[in-house]
Amino acid sequence: MTDNGIGGYFELELRKGAEFHNGAICLNTARNCFEYILLARKYKKVYIPYYTCDVILQPLQKLNVEYEFYHIGRNFEPLDDIRLKEGEAYLYTNYFGLKQSCVERLASVYDARLIVDNAQAFYSPRVSGIDTFYSPRKFFGVADGGYLYTDCYLDMNFPLDKSYKRMNHLLVRMEDGAEAGYALFKSTEDSLGNQQICRMSILTDSLLRNVDYVSTRQQRLANFNFLHEKLRSTNRLAFELADGDCPMVYPYYTDSVSLRSKLIANKVFVAKYWPNVFEWAGEYSLEAQMANHILPLPIDQRYGKEEMKRIVRLLI
Repeated sequence: MTDNGIGGYFELELRKGAEFHNGAICLNTARNCFEYILLARKYKKVYIPYYTCDVILQPLQKLNVEYEFYHIGRNFEPLDDIRLKEGEAYLYTNYFGLKQSCVERLASVYDARLIVDNAQAFYSPRVSGIDTFYSPRKFFGVADGGYLYTDCYLDMNFPLDKSYKRMNHLLVRMEDGAEAGYALFKSTEDSLGNQQICRMSILTDSLLRNVDYVSTRQQRLANFNFLHEKLRSTNRLAFELADGDCPMVYPYYTDSVSLRSKLIANKVFVAKYWPNVFEWAGEYSLEAQMANHILPLPIDQRYGKEEMKRIVRLLI
């Protein structure tokens, strides 16, 4: 902790709670957690899904690690039977925080050469011995940060990150709303690209220690279950929550591509995961269909049953 002396003006008043991922390596971004793995394991090639965020390529390209794409099916599980060679690894995304059972199955196939991207699955536990990383800003109001579990450590002294210049979008949203802060949010997101590996900032660590992880999880699950009860009959995706799952969003697959615009026009902001797959996999691929037709509906801890009812009314 920085020595600020005694007295003077007050800092943010934050509860000094515990970390959820106690024992993980705390870094500045999830993609830098991935870079750490690549450096520590010295992988020469990594298999990655077509259906994933394009920022996953940044560490691979930075380190000149070869990569190859693979396809997933409608159940978000791999279609391709890939036999790894020496120096190769297999990256799998725990989609929406709903695929822990698939993670466990892949761990039995690829063992320590499996890398799990839990950016969308903050609450999903690490499978023992499997390199796994998390992105807390996908679940909570922080500007950066990443958690990494690995058994292969780098003997390097990483600098401490600074986050205060990335906080504007969070502060603007609190007082003026999401739309007012959106440009700042995009600017912050862009600024995270190709950052050097750093330790998690004091500010981000303090904010994450302020989260009530139990009630947050309970609220997310309550919201998810409410939407699933109302929408499962019209959702073209079939899934059930497994023990330990706590989703990031409710993925609603609809044939109507106009529903996304309708939701946004009514101030229900839904992202598009992920536009880059049109270039990677082709516009007629299953991955492109998913990007077009899956609406990631908000279920997070800021909202309750009334907000979920509002979403349902817009969809049915």
